[in-house]
Amino acid sequence: MAVLKRATACFTFRLMLCITLACMPFNSTAEKTKRNDRPVIGVLAQEAYDPKPNQTAFIPASYVKFLESGGARVVPVMINQTLEEYKTLFSSINGVLYPGGRSSIIASAYQRSAKIFYELALEANKRGDYFPVWGTCLGFEQLMHLTSGKTVLSFTNTSGVTLPLDFTNEAKDSRMFKGFPAELMQDLASEPLTENSHRWSLAVVTHNTNEELKKFYKVLSTNTDGKTEFVSTVEAYDYPIYGTQWHPEKNAFEWTRPYIPHSPSAVKTTFYMADFFVNEARKNFHRFKSEKEESKALIYNYNPVKTGLETAFEQIYFF
Repeated sequence: MAVLKRATACFTFRLMLCITLACMPFNSTAEKTKRNDRPVIGVLAQEAYDPKPNQTAFIPASYVKFLESGGARVVPVMINQTLEEYKTLFSSINGVLYPGGRSSIIASAYQRSAKIFYELALEANKRGDYFPVWGTCLGFEQLMHLTSGKTVLSFTNTSGVTLPLDFTNEAKDSRMFKGFPAELMQDLASEPLTENSHRWSLAVVTHNTNEELKKFYKVLSTNTDGKTEFVSTVEAYDYPIYGTQWHPEKNAFEWTRPYIPHSPSAVKTTFYMADFFVNEARKNFHRFKSEKEESKALIYNYNPVKTGLETAFEQIYFF
């Protein structure tokens, strides 16, 4: 009888355990599949200003460090590749960053690769394949040109200046800034923490009167050079596409110019921006066909060159 009671009790316990487990949210495996903790992000190369043998294209190392500080690995997106090569790379990486520089946003190898990845990203996102795009400075300007299909920039006196951000009402609930600490948002709004190195800007009035841009981008911050109010931070309404006319990567990783801010809040800005974009890339599940192909593509296969005071960059990757 005692044996029967023990057997009945064991059966009852196992039955209750099974019912309890069945009623619990299925978190472990399901949640893991919703996040990619090994994101790989492409960074566009561009034509070298003074090309030399084996140095016809380049990527400033600060953009690589920026993404690595957020927990991503980087693959250089080489210039002058075939459309098929770009499509293969697109299907292997989890996001793309358009860096600053001096290339033409109308006709250049940089523009060509940016256009291809922009169009691939739009197509992917429309079918539910979440693929984030980020543009900094020249990359921001490139995005504005790609979205509008027009020359929409105005000349501004904004080369080598730091500015606080004039946040719009849209910033607080934006995807980009909603995770920022209130104290850092206050510092960004009151202290010159954003470094600007551009001579061309998207005027606020141009954004507001251009239907393509107005429908596509939510303006998160603006700035002025004293004459022209321009858009300084955007995110797309319906796509994970983001742009800053200013340089979030410089605060922590560039030291050759005296106007680059390095205060604690300035450096925190670098890392919060990197953290945000890398987390966007974690929502994408593209992958290389093999570990060998991934390893071959990573920027670890290249060595950055120290440039020091010669340029605005401490280190540059040449290709």
